[in-house]
Amino acid sequence: MGYLAEECRRAMEAGADGLHVDIMDGHFVPNLTMGPDILRAVRDELPDAYLNVHLMVMRPDIYAPRFVEAGADTVLIHVEAAGDLRATLAGIRAAGKRAGVTLNPETPVAALEGFEDLLDEVLIMTVHPGFGGQAFIEGGLAKIAEVAQRLPHVDIAVDGGITADTGARCAAAGANVLLAGSFLFRAPDMRDAIADMRRKIESARKAGG
Repeated sequence: MGYLAEECRRAMEAGADGLHVDIMDGHFVPNLTMGPDILRAVRDELPDAYLNVHLMVMRPDIYAPRFVEAGADTVLIHVEAAGDLRATLAGIRAAGKRAGVTLNPETPVAALEGFEDLLDEVLIMTVHPGFGGQAFIEGGLAKIAEVAQRLPHVDIAVDGGITADTGARCAAAGANVLLAGSFLFRAPDMRDAIADMRRKIESARKAGG
């Protein structure tokens, strides 16, 4: 596991609520990342950590069960992917895990129609999936607000260009799960960065009523 285990542990010790794990197959997005065995190793190293797994793969119906078995708590699949997505979401839930759908920046909220009853979480991408360090796409804010209005019972997560400031704006729009990568891991002190993000998010929520 090397530095991966060390960095995962550092994030949890700094006060993160959990770990968001991006899985890429080299086809749905150009990059290729880890497989189920790596997730299983993370679970073994950090048995109490919350593992939120984002499948950026062509066939989530094939891979979702493998990541559930490897220790995922939530599995997010792309609405743009192939296969029987309803059956995949139902299978995740039947295994006792949380299921969710991800929307790419160009994908409208209307794409969620037909899946509403199987969703615990909706992930709004505010960058194009596949590469870290991209700038926040402003159009995601309107999508967050639309999902919050349409599906008040689901968690709304946001991934891409999340900082303390953009995270606060997402929270004001209705998001309640903020996924920060580069901002936290490049911070001089991750604990301070997480605390600052929490303060700004809470302030934004109170201001929004």
